[in-house]
Amino acid sequence: MGTELLFRDDAYLKSATARVLAVHERGIELDRTVFYPLGGGQPGDTGALLRANGERIAIADTRKGETAGSVVHIPAEGLSRLEPGEPVSLQLDWDRRYSLMRLHTALHLLSCVVIAPVSGGNIAPDRARLDFDIDMSLLDAERITRETNALIASGVSTETIWISDEELAAQPELVKTMSVQPPRGVGRVRLLRIPGIDLQPCGGTHVRNIAEIAGIRVTRIRNEGRRNKRVEIVLAS
Repeated sequence: MGTELLFRDDAYLKSATARVLAVHERGIELDRTVFYPLGGGQPGDTGALLRANGERIAIADTRKGETAGSVVHIPAEGLSRLEPGEPVSLQLDWDRRYSLMRLHTALHLLSCVVIAPVSGGNIAPDRARLDFDIDMSLLDAERITRETNALIASGVSTETIWISDEELAAQPELVKTMSVQPPRGVGRVRLLRIPGIDLQPCGGTHVRNIAEIAGIRVTRIRNEGRRNKRVEIVLAS
């Protein structure tokens, strides 16, 4: 049995109720969750599970389980005393998640300003980066900052859409990333659409409107190898 991924339908859910499916050495599996598991360059969520007796179990990380569709919530301290079937309340570390959502969406815009194959990427709560297969001389921090912020200021709402594996196979240009390929084999693929700006497969969490990013600043551009020119950004506020 898999985990119902509530964040896929509503990335703004900060809490929910769930039941424990299993407790093992890797962590805690629930029947549903608002916690995003590590993947696609976005770190796993943190927060807490609350038992009916008020006990708080801090969650230090969230990872994908060993079986398809399962999610493991990793306690901050040792094994949990939770029992299968036990009800719990989930509380997301919202400030951390919202920063990740803003930065993740900003990277989509960055990939539209720097026109080149994306060879890597990573997101942290306080910074994010994309690596591009491009000549170093074509990257200018001031221009990238200015053009990305101009897109943010347009205030376009984001949309989640789904297409079939076959539809994605017929449109390979949708996949910008060289290092990470969207999951196939389940019949459909999730895409983020920013109308008039971007459309690409992505399973992460994003803001509803790109104006919520408020602004970014390019902090560093550096050479990480022949096919990896790294652009690092932070939120401007």
